[in-house]
Amino acid sequence: MRVKGGIVTRRRHKKLLRLTKGYYGTRRRLFRRANEAMLNAGVYAYRDRRNRRRDLRRLWITRVNAAARLNGISYSKLICALREANIMLDRKMLADLAVNNPAAFAQVVTTATQA
Repeated sequence: MRVKGGIVTRRRHKKLLRLTKGYYGTRRRLFRRANEAMLNAGVYAYRDRRNRRRDLRRLWITRVNAAARLNGISYSKLICALREANIMLDRKMLADLAVNNPAAFAQVVTTATQA
């Protein structure tokens, strides 16, 4: 006697088609195309979780550079001065200060350059 797997297969297919809801055309309607689309989406998501960190670091550096130049110093000289003054602020914190509290950022710049 053979085992018929129709119920299990349908359940598996429906589960995958729920995951691909919102995709375009056959990528949401047909199981095989939806499966391919879902696998590629997973690859892109994994890759772009790493790329997001790169992009955010670039954004922080750009913001810190802009704020540093408003205070009369270049980005590279500021980072060097911070390291020599032993001020342990990372680029994310510096960018946040530069955007939300320019006065505090200016104070950090003067402290770093005087040391």
